[in-house]
Amino acid sequence: MTSDEFVDDVRTENKTALSRLGSSKSLYAETGGDIEAETVLRAAAVAEDAARETFELWADDEANEAAAALFADLAEQEADHYETVAGKLDDPPTAADADLPAIQSTLRGFESTVERAGGLVGRCLVAKKSKEQYTGYFVGDADPQTAGVFRDLGGDVDDQIDRGAELIEAVCGTDDEREAARAAASEAIQAAYDEYTESLESMGVNPKPVC
Repeated sequence: MTSDEFVDDVRTENKTALSRLGSSKSLYAETGGDIEAETVLRAAAVAEDAARETFELWADDEANEAAAALFADLAEQEADHYETVAGKLDDPPTAADADLPAIQSTLRGFESTVERAGGLVGRCLVAKKSKEQYTGYFVGDADPQTAGVFRDLGGDVDDQIDRGAELIEAVCGTDDEREAARAAASEAIQAAYDEYTESLESMGVNPKPVC
């Protein structure tokens, strides 16, 4: 299985969850129903800072040198992402100011390199959907500069997906290891989807699209 095939398999296996996480309802869920420019930016800042923390934790105790180096690089990139978003707020929050996103809690439970590699791909597929929603929101809010910022961050996530898939190829030498990585990717995506569903249902909103 090639790296591209792995990513395609994860996307296919989680098609419904990723589709709904990429809907306009995802911003409603993430902001607690308060979809304003500031609340969207604050949610984005927390997400970036929480991801930074996760990658730093992985890098600190990862036995595989190549994986540890990748996680450290991603932590630095997420720190840059946080600073970019935080720069648009007068009083930017950090991950410590909010509940830990469910996907990050799940990722932090992964201890093996294989699980982390799979979880990375799953996280990035969710993050890509988030960046698309942030971009779309600011396009609609007539703020092309901020929309462009999130479009650029989405481009970085595309690169992260590629690097995560390359790590899968490097550390998964057996079918069982590839299956473990795929299960971890799906678990991460499902954690984000469950949180999305619970948030909407708590506000009396049907998480499923109305046909």
